[in-house]
Amino acid sequence: MTAAVTFNNVSIIFGKDPDAALKLVDQGKSRDEIGHETGMVLGVADASLTIEEGEILVLMGLSGSGKSTLLRAVNGLAPVVRGDVAVATKAGPINPYKTSAKSLRDFRMHVVSMVFQQFALLPWRTVAENVGFGLELANVPEEERSRRVAEQLELVNLTKWANRKVNELSGGMQQRVGLARAFATGAPILLMDEPFSALDPLIRTRLQDELLEFQRRLKKTILFVSHDLDEAFRIGNRIAIMEGGRIIQCGTPQEIVKNPANQYVADFVANMNPINMLTAGDVMETGIAASASETPVSGNAAPTTPLVDILDALARKPGNIGVVDNGAIIGTINAQNIIEGLTRHRRKDG
Repeated sequence: MTAAVTFNNVSIIFGKDPDAALKLVDQGKSRDEIGHETGMVLGVADASLTIEEGEILVLMGLSGSGKSTLLRAVNGLAPVVRGDVAVATKAGPINPYKTSAKSLRDFRMHVVSMVFQQFALLPWRTVAENVGFGLELANVPEEERSRRVAEQLELVNLTKWANRKVNELSGGMQQRVGLARAFATGAPILLMDEPFSALDPLIRTRLQDELLEFQRRLKKTILFVSHDLDEAFRIGNRIAIMEGGRIIQCGTPQEIVKNPANQYVADFVANMNPINMLTAGDVMETGIAASASETPVSGNAAPTTPLVDILDALARKPGNIGVVDNGAIIGTINAQNIIEGLTRHRRKDG
């Protein structure tokens, strides 16, 4: 795979004497200790991370963990005092901290687009005008701008609202305007800073579904900040968990839940609903017991099929689900297997 964004030992310090704070970072001191001794604020410490083209990587952590600060380093909006940031462009990788003002301006218009928690819409403008605002700033001709705005409004199902003022829309619809504006620029990389956290749970879930559907069609690279564990596990291909400015663990949802790097991560995911991250391969019955089952197989699934999909299939047609890999049945799943798999998971966590 190709890297879209790479952080290489990135440290971010807020304050007038970052070198003093960096010495304590190298000694492994905590954010509180650094703040007490130097008056500096540690934003991020020695973060190394690669986001691949076309993946959704979620930066996860409690408030103050550094996730939003690291996100802002992608387009040069955080005070990086050590390390390198590399962002892929058609002309080759760019470090937003080591490029000209013109290149940085073009980079922010055409390569990286941001979606904010508070929508950042212009209330005196219409929906269509808000969607096209970035294109307007980039001096895109009016005819081309209108075409691209129309495409994005159709994508997010807001075509009939194009000429309404944004304050006439619900919160969920306003956030879809924000998504359409980000998509309209054509930027391959989206930075999303807790974009759904201000919305009620039902609207948030619907927008998560829509984001995943957009991603299947558009294949953007998305760096997504969240403090919601269920949201992170639902949309992230991988998750990077941060604490006190440091990346503690990065991996798939399954890797993190099954093999937490330390007690902090284990505590963090302890209340995660395992149904949301287990797969067919995690609960299937293999070997002689599976092949000797007298219950007919009522459907097939891949080992990576989410457990929630298996539950849905069994609810519609009880029996056994065959787990197929490379054309061969390697196991079966029934309701009892699922119960036993969930019990094993809970015993392991306890």
